[in-house]
Amino acid sequence: MHVPETDSASARATLDKRRSDVAAMFDRVAARYDLANDVLSLGQDRAWRRQVVEAVKPTRGQLILDLAAGTGTSSEPFRPSGSIVIPTDLSFGMLLVGKQRRPELSFVAADALRLPYADASFDAVTISFGLRNVEDTAAALNEMRRVTKPGGTLVVCEFSTPTWKPFRTLYSNYLVAALPRIASLVSSSPAAYEYLAESIQAWPDQQGLASMIEMAGWRDVEWRNLSAGIVALHRARS
Repeated sequence: MHVPETDSASARATLDKRRSDVAAMFDRVAARYDLANDVLSLGQDRAWRRQVVEAVKPTRGQLILDLAAGTGTSSEPFRPSGSIVIPTDLSFGMLLVGKQRRPELSFVAADALRLPYADASFDAVTISFGLRNVEDTAAALNEMRRVTKPGGTLVVCEFSTPTWKPFRTLYSNYLVAALPRIASLVSSSPAAYEYLAESIQAWPDQQGLASMIEMAGWRDVEWRNLSAGIVALHRARS
């Protein structure tokens, strides 16, 4: 696996979300990605990831696909349950850092739009803060359903729309003004966090995402808000 060395640190993906651009952007932020997440979320990202595990309710021996797994921070919390988690990501840079930090995990490099897994392989599929970055959301949701066993579980943890309007305005201002400035202190590629702010603002709200999941053939779609709606946890069945 090779991480490109010639890209400028100021380069970033756009809302076109071309796979090559997204992968290269995450390659550049990989080294300090976990630190940046902790700082920018005030430590809440760890609690959000625990909520994903609770939504899946994993049991011993279950096979779980964790998409957009990055360095494995979303995969590691599944291990105490005795389930088998397969962290999968598009970015070689993130996977390399993850393998160095969490050698006990079996990382796989793959595109969410063309998963290298057989039909009906997994008891559950999760994707945390990654669905927003795929080039074709509907195609990714269909591909996730393809690899999930009948009756299996989908859990999507993603940034969403705060429910209280005054807080929503405050949060929007934070995304535009404060987030990139803070990222400049802790990230190896601050420009990537300009994309983060833009992609969050362009993302559908809770009901909008639920409708997209239903249109992809998932059933029993439900969601609940975390941190006043900054993040929403969507759950569905295949």
